[in-house]
Amino acid sequence: MLLSPVQARKLVTCCIREKCALLAVNADSPSAIYDCLKAAKGSNAPVIIETSMWQLEGISFGAGDPVRGMAQYIAHIAILANSEEFKDVPVLYHTDHIRGPLTREILLSAVRGLPLTLFGGEIVLHPSTISLDAAKLTPEKNINMLCSLIEASEAAGKPVTLEMEAGLDGGLTTEDETRELVMGVEENHPGYVVLFAPGLGNRHGYSKDGYPGFKPENVSASAALVKELTGRDIGIVLHGSSGLSDHQVQSAVANGLTKMNWSTSGLIIRSGAAKEYYAVNADKIVPGHPEFKDLAMDSGQGSYVSRRFVPELKKLFSLLRSEGKGISFMKEIISTS
Repeated sequence: MLLSPVQARKLVTCCIREKCALLAVNADSPSAIYDCLKAAKGSNAPVIIETSMWQLEGISFGAGDPVRGMAQYIAHIAILANSEEFKDVPVLYHTDHIRGPLTREILLSAVRGLPLTLFGGEIVLHPSTISLDAAKLTPEKNINMLCSLIEASEAAGKPVTLEMEAGLDGGLTTEDETRELVMGVEENHPGYVVLFAPGLGNRHGYSKDGYPGFKPENVSASAALVKELTGRDIGIVLHGSSGLSDHQVQSAVANGLTKMNWSTSGLIIRSGAAKEYYAVNADKIVPGHPEFKDLAMDSGQGSYVSRRFVPELKKLFSLLRSEGKGISFMKEIISTS
C-alpha cells in the first residue's frame, strides 16, 4: 500500500526501533517499479521507490514536464501498491534529486497536491516523503527551501514529511554543519525532518574501488548528534551505496542506518541484462521469425531483466535487515492511523 506522509513517519519510526533500514530504489520505468514491488513482496519487506529529476522528465513519465511526470509516477505506484497483489507491502514514494531552477515550483506543487481529474471527479496525489538535491545549495538556501515547503503544507492543510540532505559529496558532514542545517529547520518547524542524509565518507555514483573513507561508525555518530540536537530519533540516510561492500552495508545498519539509496548499481544490472537479452536473441528479432513478436514485445525483455534485477533487490533487503518485516510494520501503521 502506498503510504501517506503521516504513515511514512510511522514506518521510519518502526525501522529505527527495529534497527533495520529501508531500501530506496531509483526506478526509471514502469517495469522497474513493478520489479521493486515484486521483490519487496517476495521478501516481505517495506520499500521506497524514488525519483530524481531525470526520471520525472523522462519519456516514460513526464516527457519533459517534471510536475506531470510526478503525478503520473505517483498514480502508477498507487495503482500497483494498492492492488490485491501488493496491499500488504508498505510502499513509500520519495522525491530524490530534485534540483535546478524548477526545484521550488516542483516541490511546492507536490506539497499542495497534484490533481488528477477523471470523469468529472478529482483526486489529489502526494509524495510520501520529500527531499531536494542540496549539492549546489548554500546551507541558508537549503534551510529556506525546506522551511518554505513546510509553510506551504501548513497553509494548505496538507501534511509533509521531509528528508534533509547535507552537501554529502564534499566528504564528512561536520558537527557544526549538522547543527546549522538541522536546527535551521527544527527551531522554527519542529518534527518535520524525519530523515537526515549527511556526508558519511562516500559519494553519489559508482566507485569500482569502493569508498575506503566510509566508516559505519559515522552513522551512529550522526544519529546521536541529531538526537542530542532535536531530542528525538531522526533516521540517518546513506546516499551513494553503489560500490560499498556487503560488510560495509551490514555494519552501517548495525550502527543505526535507516534508509539506503540505491541507483547506479541498479542501472548497471538492468541495462546489462537488456543488452544481453538483445544480443542473445539478435538472430530471432527479425521479421518473419516465428518467435519475433514474443521476443520483440516489452514483456520479453522485461521478464528477462526482471530475473536479474529482483534477486539483487532481495539480497539488499536481507543486508538491510528489513526482510520479513513488511506485514508486521503495515499492521502497526494501519492500527495507529
